[in-house]
Amino acid sequence: MTLRHTSLFLIVLTAIASRAQISVHGAGAYAADTTLYHEPYRPQYHFTPAHRWIGDPCGLIKHDGRYMAYSWGAAESQDLVHWTEINRDAILELPENVAPFTGSVVVDKNNTSGWGNDALVAAFTSFDRDSKKQSQSIAFSHDGGKTFRYYDLNPVIDIWSTEFRDPTVIRFEPAGKWVMAVAKALEKKVAFYESDDLKHWTWTSDFGPMGDNEKSWECPDLFQLEVEQTGEKKWVLLVSVNWAREQYFIGDFDGKRFIPDTPYAEPLYVDDGLDYYASRVFQNYDESDAPVYTIGWVNTWDYAQQAPSAWGKGVWSLPRRLFLSETPDGLRLRQLPAENLSVLRGAPYSFERRLRAGITELPKVSDMDNCYELKVDIKPAPNDVVGLNLCCGDGRKVSVSYNSASGFLTVDRTNSTDASLPKFSRIACTHISGNPEFRIFTDKSTVEIFTADGSKVLTLLTYAAPDQTGAELFSLRGGSSVNLTAWPMSSIHQ
Repeated sequence: MTLRHTSLFLIVLTAIASRAQISVHGAGAYAADTTLYHEPYRPQYHFTPAHRWIGDPCGLIKHDGRYMAYSWGAAESQDLVHWTEINRDAILELPENVAPFTGSVVVDKNNTSGWGNDALVAAFTSFDRDSKKQSQSIAFSHDGGKTFRYYDLNPVIDIWSTEFRDPTVIRFEPAGKWVMAVAKALEKKVAFYESDDLKHWTWTSDFGPMGDNEKSWECPDLFQLEVEQTGEKKWVLLVSVNWAREQYFIGDFDGKRFIPDTPYAEPLYVDDGLDYYASRVFQNYDESDAPVYTIGWVNTWDYAQQAPSAWGKGVWSLPRRLFLSETPDGLRLRQLPAENLSVLRGAPYSFERRLRAGITELPKVSDMDNCYELKVDIKPAPNDVVGLNLCCGDGRKVSVSYNSASGFLTVDRTNSTDASLPKFSRIACTHISGNPEFRIFTDKSTVEIFTADGSKVLTLLTYAAPDQTGAELFSLRGGSSVNLTAWPMSSIHQ
């Protein structure tokens, strides 16, 4: 089993595995209570667990007024902003030779499984340590998702494969069926299955390879979005690729087959940054036609295991609302930070100026200690390179620059951290049209950038040292105008 496959699903994590992860993932001993949530690199308004590793967000649901999420622990929220860990330990004992991988959770409102109305049922990949086989198993909960019982006739789907994982289960109401999307990882396919009772499954089709199929497909998600301009509903199939980023397809789904609108188009990517993976949407069992929200794993497998964090490893992204919008290039995803994040804002600081060539320091933003939201509108001068340096100090920084001649936005973190991390010195870029407008969320070791009204998003880790809190504007030639508002963001930890 390779380390990149250990994005495990804690609602079925054994007590032995829970204890073993401390040494396996290099988290070290538990942090002292006096430093908890104040450790170096610890984000303050992104969710991180008190201790341990977290990987892929799993089992994202809204039920009985609560948002719930799993992955090496269970957490719940009323507002998608403030999270409470509801179970930090193992909550189901598995057979000795079985380890759990990524999965999902559904609410069985009508007792199709026989475990009662509104039982929570988890579907996850079970890894057999002896044969290295990956198959799909289920477990059920009668206490609102705090504990789960392992189904004694597991696995429920077994094709005798070592690369078959990460099921997402949804309810497909037109057919009155449960549908599972699960990755055939190295075949670069998503397999679809249907079931009446969550226990017995029938294969219906495979999708792929298509788009980006260089190395591997994992963590499929399947959901509907309404086209903003027309009200038409379309299906979105999202797949994590190459252990590094996500692509998506837009099309139709009849309960058995996914048919993409543009099967031979260039790949469409969810995030153009360096660290966004394995996202899933919250399945809403409380409201129909509710806004669609998602979170992802802020990490990349090239260095996930070497993160310098002291409390454990792993960060989840800020919650994002998803939209589907018509553009000159066709239908595209649009992502905006969840509206509720505004409750974390402190008193705003505003800055408006036409920049001279060189550096313009922002001491008021620097005082916010790398916990802030920025709204930045730029009117670039012709042939100027203009932008911001974030997390500055000791000769290090994260540079966000826009080239008005080419229209390219570049994020450079090649010298952003005092930690030694393999393959971490990287640059991301994307093309945007018109004057750049940014919403930037800087949170200790993470930066999330939303631009072009959410049609472009760049997420990245920085691991800025504690004294790297400087912020500044820059202009290569001068003449560009900037209108900036900054809000300090309060911590979600008590």
